[in-house]
Amino acid sequence: MSFSNTYETNVLTWAFTSGSVTRPTAWYLGLFTAAPGEAGGGTEVSGGAYAREAVTFSVSGDAATNTAAIEFAVATADWGTITHVAVFDASTGGDQIAYAALTTSKTIATGDVLRVPAGDLDITLD
Repeated sequence: MSFSNTYETNVLTWAFTSGSVTRPTAWYLGLFTAAPGEAGGGTEVSGGAYAREAVTFSVSGDAATNTAAIEFAVATADWGTITHVAVFDASTGGDQIAYAALTTSKTIATGDVLRVPAGDLDITLD
């Protein structure tokens, strides 16, 4: 995953200045049918019972990994082909923290459930 511009600035401010940054206290995974970028954007899924789902992380070395499975609600309408994900600091609105393309896109039709098993969402720094 890549950090958004906002969070790149926050990390650099924290690491290299005496300035303070407000860190998130909750994290949410969003699904996209068109790529977000460092400044946000993209096309987040909407409608059909879609909502961002809460995610918790553990950190080991240079990686943060989801500690529990993430399960989205049953789609009550087609969500389209999910190509990207992003982590946000709010369940709606808020700031995008990081984003990435999926290794394999996934089409979500009415009645489908998208699940991310524990340990399958990794954010790394190298």
